[in-house]
Amino acid sequence: MTKKPYKQTKKEEAKEVSKDNNEFDESKEGDNSSDKLPPMPPGMPPLSKEAQEKLKQIKDKLEQFKKKVIEKFDKYISGIALLPPEKPKEGEKPDMNKINVLVLVDDSDSKNMSKQELKSKLATIIDTIAQEVDKNIYPQTIIFSELWQSCYDAKYDLLQLAALSAPIHDTGMLSAVKIAEVHKTMVLKKFEKYIVTYVLSGSLIRGQATPTSDIDVFIVIDDTDVKRMTRAELKDKLRAIIIGMGIEAGEITGIKNKLNIQVYILTDFWDSLKEANPIIFTLLRDGVPFFDRGIFMPWKQLLRMGKIKPSMEAIDMFMNSGEQMLKRVGFKVKEIGMEDTYYAILTPSQAALMLYGIPPPAPRETAQLLREVFVKKEKLLEEEYVKILEANINVRKELEHGTKENLSGKELDKLLSDADKFLKRIKKLFTQIELMKEKESIVHIYETVVTVVRDILRIEGIEKVKDAEILSIFENEMIHKGLIPQQYLRMLDEIIKAKKDYDAGKLGKTEVEQARKTSGDLIKFLVEYMQRKRGRELERTKIRVKHGNRYGEVLLLDNIAFIIHDIDHKEKEISKANIKPDGSLGTMEPSNLEELEKHLAKIEILPKVFIKEPIFENLKNIFGKDVEILINY
Repeated sequence: MTKKPYKQTKKEEAKEVSKDNNEFDESKEGDNSSDKLPPMPPGMPPLSKEAQEKLKQIKDKLEQFKKKVIEKFDKYISGIALLPPEKPKEGEKPDMNKINVLVLVDDSDSKNMSKQELKSKLATIIDTIAQEVDKNIYPQTIIFSELWQSCYDAKYDLLQLAALSAPIHDTGMLSAVKIAEVHKTMVLKKFEKYIVTYVLSGSLIRGQATPTSDIDVFIVIDDTDVKRMTRAELKDKLRAIIIGMGIEAGEITGIKNKLNIQVYILTDFWDSLKEANPIIFTLLRDGVPFFDRGIFMPWKQLLRMGKIKPSMEAIDMFMNSGEQMLKRVGFKVKEIGMEDTYYAILTPSQAALMLYGIPPPAPRETAQLLREVFVKKEKLLEEEYVKILEANINVRKELEHGTKENLSGKELDKLLSDADKFLKRIKKLFTQIELMKEKESIVHIYETVVTVVRDILRIEGIEKVKDAEILSIFENEMIHKGLIPQQYLRMLDEIIKAKKDYDAGKLGKTEVEQARKTSGDLIKFLVEYMQRKRGRELERTKIRVKHGNRYGEVLLLDNIAFIIHDIDHKEKEISKANIKPDGSLGTMEPSNLEELEKHLAKIEILPKVFIKEPIFENLKNIFGKDVEILINY
């Protein structure tokens, strides 16, 4: 089944929720109370053609303005953006020459003057710069604290203004406001009756935004009046759709920052407040509501006034958490020594033995096998590394059996440093084993190929070929006579050369791989050649007969004959009889296909068959007087 794209899945979920709206709570349908969502833009519309043309015309002027403002105020300028044309008053014509510009200023570290005084001074200087560049540029200077205060007062016109602007310079705040506004609008349009508050938080609010900053948003859902599903179901269902809308908002705006959306239900949020959850306290303290039904801001004010205080249960929990954490640390330290470092060096040790060719050993056997194989026999590993493994095993046993209560920091450091040292050495051991196995494989490849070549030459009647002669005899008897193509002579030559290089200590990893590949192709062809040759020779040992409407076969193999009474029958009846010196068959005995195959496997070279006159009488006795012998079948 083809998996649907993420976006498509979220849209389908949204349709499902929309269709089943009555599941949530019909009592809030058509709510026209005073906390109704204020008028919002339908998202971020694309610039009109006229606006795009105007933007091109004034681009140079805006660039000059931007450059001068940034030179004057440097890092304090968070954003500069072109605003949409103002709507003319009734009866007035629009001023097409007026260029409205938004200048967003970070005042988060301003301490020498009041916010209002700071804004006034900045606005005056920025207005002067605008007039110097072009008298038609009308900047609107907004400081962060002014923007956030408007949100605290549930006035969202400045947010909408920023969301509809076309950024010329942006350190991250303008894009964050833009995508958050679009996402908020989508969420409220779909689930307005469930959304208690939509809050922006994190580095953006602290004035630490960058173009790549995450945009932290948290949304609280009212679950106090849910009747037809559990609170968890409501949260999960809305959360999936809301996060999907976040992806869609990013696509609409083209803003790369990802919305980091956290969804809470109201009852859980309240419980977290009572339990003094630090995350919730931070959200309340630093968050700015982009939408609020009158719950977030009262909580925020109460927190500022010191009225929201942790319960005694929460204080006790925090007090005890320190002791619990220390116990967890002690347990974890013990676990590191008892499990983590133990398995970190045990399993690679077992792997090294497996690579060598030994079946996976039990943990208690591993250290001793490591010593016997790699220290004593192969002399590839130093004794000190086996002792590291044994020491770790002993520590684990002591901790497990309780003879050692805990590990000191010094002991843990020693275990970790030894484990690191051990692992580095084991990696080197792996390379040594692989090299050794590669070289051993050349010997095996050579012996296998030479054995198969000797078998082929024996089939052709050539016995006892010396290693030094095998290439020349193979060339004269098999290649020159046209029995085997020339390319297989070159393959045989490569295998023999690889063996000589191995003996001389000049064989590299690349040559080993090439020899392995070449030998595979050569052996496959030679085995198929022998099978074809043996098949043709086997046919020459057969006498095929017809008796009635059935066919039978007699295989004459050295001094024994196997008789297949009906070769087309599924369950073949097979007999055997000795072949007498005069060529006749002795007394027949029951046999089977398995016995025939075993007898064929014992015969390296199938004998030449000579038929003597007495066997024809035997054929009459076996198959009947009307038996016919097939020639050239």
